[in-house]
Amino acid sequence: MLALAACGGGDDASDSAATSEESTSQEESAGADDSTASGDIPDVVAEVNGEEVTKDEFVPVFEAQLQQATAQAQSTGQAPDEDAIKQQTADQLVDNELLAQEAESRGISVSEQDVEDELATLAKENQLASTDELIAALEKQGTTEEQARVQLETQMVIEQLVADEAGSVEPTEQDLRKIYADAKKQQAQMGKQGQKIPPYAQVKSQIAEQAKSEKLSEVAQSLVETLREDADIQVNL
Repeated sequence: MLALAACGGGDDASDSAATSEESTSQEESAGADDSTASGDIPDVVAEVNGEEVTKDEFVPVFEAQLQQATAQAQSTGQAPDEDAIKQQTADQLVDNELLAQEAESRGISVSEQDVEDELATLAKENQLASTDELIAALEKQGTTEEQARVQLETQMVIEQLVADEAGSVEPTEQDLRKIYADAKKQQAQMGKQGQKIPPYAQVKSQIAEQAKSEKLSEVAQSLVETLREDADIQVNL
């Protein structure tokens, strides 16, 4: 959801760590381009119900997404569309601001200790020895410690808001078995090329996490669409 996700969290900790290393190694080739691309960003990128989304908030997220698109372009041969990435980043930050405002209206918040604990968890997931090493890795990607903490706090608040909106998202046994059956059917259609799926009992917990994640994503998208209907939004790109 946020630039911090480029270094922490996600489905596979090793993949996240690899992403961090790739982003760091691309600085020489992509850094100059990123600086140029973000040079024409206004000081106030957007206003959401009177609250400003600033250039300082926008640039780290935009540059992280541009680096990712640039890395993908090396394999596809298609240059990233910087204007589209800028718009995508602006939309993402507007959505985050709408969700953060809704969370505040519901009295949802996180403490400094909550943020500190989550940073420690992210460091461990990325096989880093400490929070300081995580912060150092993020700073190499152009995100300051203050920006990282603010981004993570926003992310945690939004996650709590979505959970509050969703209520119980625990899938039923029937839901899980249907997902497993669909996966087996897809495997059969792919024949020998498909990856062999382990027995249901071995992957049940993974299926449950996937189902909950997908449900929360649907709830978040629906909530954003509702909030946008009545919001006063101005994007200055």
